Amino acid sequence: MSAGNGRRATSVTHSPEDPITFHHVGALARALPRFRLEAERLRGWGMELARVLAGGGRLLVAGNGGSAAEAQHLAGELVGKMREDRYPLSALVLSADTSSLTGIGNDYGYDEVFARQVRAHGRPGDVLMLLSTSGRSPNLLAAADAAAPLGMVRWAMTGPGPNPLADACDDTLAVPSPDQQTVQELHLVSVHLLCAHVEDALPESLARSRRHLRLEQSRS
Repeated sequence: MSAGNGRRATSVTHSPEDPITFHHVGALARALPRFRLEAERLRGWGMELARVLAGGGRLLVAGNGGSAAEAQHLAGELVGKMREDRYPLSALVLSADTSSLTGIGNDYGYDEVFARQVRAHGRPGDVLMLLSTSGRSPNLLAAADAAAPLGMVRWAMTGPGPNPLADACDDTLAVPSPDQQTVQELHLVSVHLLCAHVEDALPESLARSRRHLRLEQSRS
């Protein structure tokens, strides 16, 4: 039977044994039970990050390739919002400033593109979040090293541990999957969970910050 526009209608059949879908979804399904256990640390991260941001601190975040896109996603959720309307939170994406990125890379080498920005923007108590599926990117390792003497908190999202970036940071969410695509997809889930925990913890953190500010003002 021809379609109403005069062209022959075609049907598309989807095989339930499509190997690409079977492999991809299967890898994700196998990783999820172990990821649920690993993701428990995101609640603690969310509470700590809410405290830092409510107190006037900032998040610096970086990654390469697809992880750079997820770094931007994380910052966008914090500066904007994820669910309820709220005041904006400070988050800087070190991979998003192309002039700094290319200028530093040209003058100091690609390994320094994030580390130099950390030295420029990082302050004691700020949080540095580094995303890497391999946990072996030299520019992220250099950024972690640069943050240490500044008194920054260093967190990483990586693939399976142990890996060099996990060793270089104060705490790491290591996705337990050998498949890099699965790792990256679960990093996105982690970004959303982290932001949800931040927003959940913000009212209490903000109240504590305001009480502290009033106390400091009363002493001055």
